Amino acid sequence: MEAILRHTLKLALVGALAAGSALAARQSQDPPPPAQDPAKTPPPAQQQTQQQTGSQPVQQKDTVTPKNSKEDVDAIGNRNVGKGVNLFSLEREISLGKGLAQEVERSSKLIDDPVVTEYVNRVGQNLVRNSDAKVPFTIKVIDSDEVNAFALPGGFFYVNSGLILRAQEESELAGVMAHEIAHVAARHGTKNATKGEIMQWASIPAMIFIPYSMAGYAMYQGLNLAIPLTFLKFSRDAEKEADFLGLQYMYKAGYDPNSYVTFFERIQADEKRRPGTIPKVFSTHPPTPDRIENTQKEIARILPAKQEYLVTTSEFDSVKSRLRNIMFSRKATDNAPGKPTLRTKTEQSKKQPNGNDPGSSDDDRPTLKRRPDSQP
Repeated sequence: MEAILRHTLKLALVGALAAGSALAARQSQDPPPPAQDPAKTPPPAQQQTQQQTGSQPVQQKDTVTPKNSKEDVDAIGNRNVGKGVNLFSLEREISLGKGLAQEVERSSKLIDDPVVTEYVNRVGQNLVRNSDAKVPFTIKVIDSDEVNAFALPGGFFYVNSGLILRAQEESELAGVMAHEIAHVAARHGTKNATKGEIMQWASIPAMIFIPYSMAGYAMYQGLNLAIPLTFLKFSRDAEKEADFLGLQYMYKAGYDPNSYVTFFERIQADEKRRPGTIPKVFSTHPPTPDRIENTQKEIARILPAKQEYLVTTSEFDSVKSRLRNIMFSRKATDNAPGKPTLRTKTEQSKKQPNGNDPGSSDDDRPTLKRRPDSQP
């Protein structure tokens, strides 16, 4: 029995040694893996940065599961995103916006070129049809170099020519326009105005006790003057909601939502190169890294992937070139020699010669002279 056991252990040991030899032989035949150059291998942190930075499209899921109707792009147009405390009916909101629009057009110069205005209006109306807006939109182009766009309550929408020229693709222009349309759809302007009216009501008791005092008058005037600003300046939460809804609207209209991020990144890069250059459209809520990151997260979370997106068109390039020529022609006309210019009273007073300056001369300046027949 012991002899059999010793024989079995010997066979097992021989088999193990044979298997080990074969494994060593195979390893010696396999070529060694190529050594990596340390200079060409970025550290893990650098690899992650390279994947996250730049204008790389956000990876979207084939299907998403919205938590509520506000996250469901298929429910756009059948949901009430403008709900909340609001003392303004839609009719009153349109009337209010019409009055504000008249003020804007009295103080601004509009682009009246039919090709440019028709194109911008068509892009905007396509976005409106794919939004939650409950009011019709009137879209016009302002002759201004500032990169800006704003929408008043009631759907009165103005796009600066500077924004059109700054955008590199139609989808970038559409992204900014969709953001402003979202402000109207969510009724941010009249919600802010409602807060202003509530503040006025809260101040009535104080004004009853001091109706003719300067303090009560200043409080009343201050409240009245603050209300119009609420139609254009919104809280951080309102801007975040406009980002959230605007992404859905441009996506629903067929545009690539990543273009909104691309425009953000370019504006941020411009600000780093030349501080203070953030356009007015982003002045109250600049495109910070957090805002860009949140936008990318929302794209991946609520927007299912599509086979193709609309990024830009040849018509956009044509309209942009036409608008650039219009702006150049206007500037050349404004700077033409011999054209009369208007100066402020301060500028005129600075240019008037000083009578105490012996070097000053003015043939038209009246002088006092003694009459020849006058007696000393």
